[in-house]
Amino acid sequence: MIHIQIPATSANLGAGFDALGLALTYYNYVDMEESDRLEITSDDDQIIPTDETNLIYISAKDLFNVCGRELKGLRLHQTNNIPMARGLGSSSACIIAGLLGANTMLGDPLSLDELVNMAAQIEGHPDNTAPALLGGIVTAVFNGKKVEWVKQEVRTRLKFVAIIPDYELKTEAARAALPKEVAHKDAVFNLSRAALFSASLLTGKYENLRTAVQDRLHQPYRLELMPHAKEVFDIAYTHGAYAVYVSGAGPTVMAIVDEDNSFFTGKMEFSMEAAGIYGWKVRELEIDNQGAKIG
Repeated sequence: MIHIQIPATSANLGAGFDALGLALTYYNYVDMEESDRLEITSDDDQIIPTDETNLIYISAKDLFNVCGRELKGLRLHQTNNIPMARGLGSSSACIIAGLLGANTMLGDPLSLDELVNMAAQIEGHPDNTAPALLGGIVTAVFNGKKVEWVKQEVRTRLKFVAIIPDYELKTEAARAALPKEVAHKDAVFNLSRAALFSASLLTGKYENLRTAVQDRLHQPYRLELMPHAKEVFDIAYTHGAYAVYVSGAGPTVMAIVDEDNSFFTGKMEFSMEAAGIYGWKVRELEIDNQGAKIG
């Protein structure tokens, strides 16, 4: 039985639409072994597919096919801590679990680069899958066949505080809300800020982050699908967040906070309740620099 730990991820980081992502200390766990039939169980309340539509199984089977092997069945046991359809990379965690587990079962025939490429092909973009596999903050470009990527390990005095609503937002709906074309000035606006984000995070110029997460390509449109999110942005800034952005496709709101801001979580919970915003969970996280691992 192979035991796999896969981190949650936060993609886009404001302006870095489909290009930037980072791994977080919030994990799903999968136990996997080859079998003569498909058997899928979980030990939590999340409803998961227990047939051949399960994304972990699909990903594992794809890797077996690439290696010229037939996968007759799989015994899977999932612990799903990462909430689904919340912009924290739950589907990418499944893809990476399937690929990494299958690759391990076959004796690691695929290289790390090949796993990065295959994960992006399954997901359609690498902004979640790459950091889930690699850890750290990842800048990635996918041309439809190959991913060019750079991973940077980040040691900061920062907390990434996930403010998670009690409603889902499917990635398909969040993407459908985006415009088909954007103005040249808006593209320039995002490019400059995406570059500023990485440089500022890595050099400790955290005062730049509020500007660096500003975006004109996706956040204004997705916020319209996220009840109370704009109020949550304002509350987080009131309590000293360096930056606030929509995590992935949403609806989770991510706040970047100094580690010395000790009471940020309690203040957020109190202020949201006072504003009539109920059911949101606030979770303090850090960057995971290791990524998915076996054992």
